[in-house]
Amino acid sequence: MSRQWILASQEGFETSLQYQDNLPLPSATSLSPNSVLVKLHAASLNYREIQIADPNGLNGPIQTPLIPGCDGAGTVLAVGSSVTEFHPGDRVITYPAPLLASSHGDDAPASFAHVSAMLGQGADGTLRSVGVFAETALVHAPASLDWLSAATLPCNWTTAWNVLFGGGPTKVTNPVAPGSWVLVQGTGGLSVAVLQLAVAAGAIVVATTSTPAKEERLKALGATHTVNYATHPDTWGQLARGLTPSGRGFDIVVDVGGNQTLPQSLAAVRVDGLVAMVGAVGDMAAAPVPLFAAFMHTCVVRGVLCGSRAQLKQLVRYIDEKGIQPAVDDVVFELAEAKDAYRRLNEKRHIAKVVIRVDHPEEVEG
Repeated sequence: MSRQWILASQEGFETSLQYQDNLPLPSATSLSPNSVLVKLHAASLNYREIQIADPNGLNGPIQTPLIPGCDGAGTVLAVGSSVTEFHPGDRVITYPAPLLASSHGDDAPASFAHVSAMLGQGADGTLRSVGVFAETALVHAPASLDWLSAATLPCNWTTAWNVLFGGGPTKVTNPVAPGSWVLVQGTGGLSVAVLQLAVAAGAIVVATTSTPAKEERLKALGATHTVNYATHPDTWGQLARGLTPSGRGFDIVVDVGGNQTLPQSLAAVRVDGLVAMVGAVGDMAAAPVPLFAAFMHTCVVRGVLCGSRAQLKQLVRYIDEKGIQPAVDDVVFELAEAKDAYRRLNEKRHIAKVVIRVDHPEEVEG
């Protein structure tokens, strides 16, 4: 039998998330030609899951019931007749935008036009023990990672890869390289992913945080310096800038807070540096920052939403080559505890990625 969570409505996760067990397993014999049957071993959460369940979230309305989650890792059980990339027994991770890859190819960049069709929003996601996915919703998992670590990669780590190594004109003027200065914000999954990738590339990383305990964790992950934004709410951008050579500013600033943090990000970036806008976890009521501010700081501002399927494959190879071990939160949840995992993420009590172990000894692999 199989188990899963569904969003039965869109009234916030506390009300909308419902657990279902003792469900019949999907049939391997009824797979469509381009589908893959996967036994999921682990999943991880992104802040987008909170927003998708929220009727006032940025992601907009969804059709319910829907299985949430876009990050997962598992083993292929069976494949459809036209599937060529995967075989039973393969270790795989999910790619969040399968419709984009199937219609525009592996190199197509993700945009908000494709968000509504992503896993966990427009298609059933990963908070289940066994699921059927499109071939383009999967890539081979890194050989060097366990299931929990592998399950952190699809959304946050692909976005981080896109920021530091991705396409667009910023790749020419602002590539991450040995000696680059990179500023990340907080200890969430995306910020930690950028930190770990940038350190592996030889960059010097400064991280903001709010507590001494988290400062130590960030330094253990490779941050050279930390700045406490709680004690310096209006000046942390300038304080961080002062850590760079001659106070010139950062080559890359990764902004996860949106309007609340953008003024400080702009204060921290160097002339011709890059501010990568990758999230909006800050105060949604903060005053909008006009785009004209980029002119005043003579910098590049780039919006980044996940990445292409090809970039996820590149990331997998890089992780295996560099021996990177993605950080995960100290608390590991079981699938039946997914609502508690949502709470930990929503209350920002986590460090790095909130992960969920999906394996269950009573499940049948057939």
